[in-house]
Amino acid sequence: MAVSKAASRGFDIIGDIHGCACTLERLLEQMGYRKINGIYQHRRRQALFIGDIIDRGPRIREALHLVRDMVEHGSARIVMGNHEYNALGYCTRARPGSGRKWLREHNPRHDRLIRETLDQFAHHPHEWNEFLEWFYTIPLFIEETHFRAVHACWDRNLIEKFKQIQGGNRIDEDFLHASSAIESFAGQVMDNLLRGTDLRLPEGLTITGRDGYVRHFFRTKFWAESPQTYADVVFQPDPLPEAIAQRPLTADERKQLLSYPASEPPVFVGHYWMKGTPAPLKPNVACIDYSAVKYGKLVAYRMDDETVLSRDKFVQVSVERPEGLGRRQTEDSLTR
Repeated sequence: MAVSKAASRGFDIIGDIHGCACTLERLLEQMGYRKINGIYQHRRRQALFIGDIIDRGPRIREALHLVRDMVEHGSARIVMGNHEYNALGYCTRARPGSGRKWLREHNPRHDRLIRETLDQFAHHPHEWNEFLEWFYTIPLFIEETHFRAVHACWDRNLIEKFKQIQGGNRIDEDFLHASSAIESFAGQVMDNLLRGTDLRLPEGLTITGRDGYVRHFFRTKFWAESPQTYADVVFQPDPLPEAIAQRPLTADERKQLLSYPASEPPVFVGHYWMKGTPAPLKPNVACIDYSAVKYGKLVAYRMDDETVLSRDKFVQVSVERPEGLGRRQTEDSLTR
């Protein structure tokens, strides 16, 4: 396979930050990035952020400035996370005749998820509006010769159709409005790529997550090979109850699942609140979200020209609880 010039530069693919700006600085410095004129840069490599810079954490505004400065200077790239997408919907008024006031409903759950972000920008409204405009410039996915990056799921069919319709890898305001209808093509693109694929639980069954939210669906792997049971495809922080996990997949359910063949380039995702020691999910699939804002780890993968991912290429920084700081000042400051 030919290797592009971008490939030889080297990329450091960084997981979900969620306002953990101090930890991000430590990770960048550990990987050899240094501040030059106030912007983190590496003499040879480029960072690539997997999305979800905002919400939950204590230093969201600082994290956004750090990341945007790097992207605009060319020392980093970024793909959109579901939290950036959610913020656009939450802060965008619906069009007349839609029957709603906002694209993303202002209900207690949605209010809670974005509260930390809006609180931290309360005295900087112009900055927040500028960041909302900047979110439109963030691509949904990045596809290099030798690797791919997307926040939650590489759905080849949706991505190819999206490129044909949009002429690239970014959304615009019309696409944002269209995506508020989940059953639409735009809605499916944003749900699959930024939140992942799912299966509906059998009739009458639900699962209650640790956040108290009752779900009728569970998130699934987009790379499962020959799965037989729900346990073979579930991919989410909250495990399925054993009785549900061992249920055989029906033929129709298997048809709904995606696959990511071993012949495809390595793909990187975030989103899924992983725990434990960072390692590839498959030789060509890696999740780099290791729950930083929940006092986990902020993780990066140092991608060069390899076609098979290695656990030795992960870099991690544990999120510390600073002494003497209150809950809203610590590096997780979870919104519950």
